[in-house]
Amino acid sequence: MAETAEIAIDRISMVYTLPDSEVDALNDVSLDIGKGEIMSVLGPSGCGKTTLLNIIAGFLSPTRGEVRVAGKPVKGPGAERGMVFQQGALFEWLSVTQNISFGPRMCGKDRAETADTVQRLLGIVGLVDFADKPVYQLSGGMQQRVALARCLANDPDVILMDEPLGALDALTREKMQGLVLRLWKDTGKTILLITHSVEEALFLGERLIVMAPRPGRIEKEFRLPFADEALEKPARDVKAGSEFVAAREEILSMIWDMEEEIMGDNG
Repeated sequence: MAETAEIAIDRISMVYTLPDSEVDALNDVSLDIGKGEIMSVLGPSGCGKTTLLNIIAGFLSPTRGEVRVAGKPVKGPGAERGMVFQQGALFEWLSVTQNISFGPRMCGKDRAETADTVQRLLGIVGLVDFADKPVYQLSGGMQQRVALARCLANDPDVILMDEPLGALDALTREKMQGLVLRLWKDTGKTILLITHSVEEALFLGERLIVMAPRPGRIEKEFRLPFADEALEKPARDVKAGSEFVAAREEILSMIWDMEEEIMGDNG
């Protein structure tokens, strides 16, 4: 494991024991993620993407191996790691402001400091005019913006995202992708994002990991320019570029071949 890694994953394996069998969800996965990097993880269903994320989050303990964040072993959930889920997991009866301030209030943070933090984050995610609205009155895209702001309010060093944009319509999803990139660049946070969308993984990841199933393992890593390009150029221009299209087709072919193999195994 690299000493400078913000997240160091060292030979992680995960075996789920079922009544009549065992499932190798992950096998001997090693990976270093540097401070301030944004990495996307992609792969067919059953490749262990979410299992890996949950181990880093501290929700699961691996069968073998170790994860360290900022040099410390992960033994459970911690304040240095924030999580954004596919569904916002918000308190729908509370207002936008109350949701964003929930973490700092529970930690006993200074009220005036918390109010300043919330106001700043409302501006960043474009929800100043909705500060007092209950969350249930917001659209799906707005709710995910609240979820991002609530995560940032706790000031974690690492943000873990599990399909955070998967439930959104195409236009809203593209706008939210741009917001994620701006937050990454402006805050310097380390971000690990799980997605099923090849285009999204290419667009958001400085580094992209393709995982293969049975057992879950890293198949290939790509280092990409598109996240930085998208901070300077319109998203549509980046995604229409020849290099982006070629990378998309290469990865789609890889995943298609994996899916075909899985279907063949099940046949």
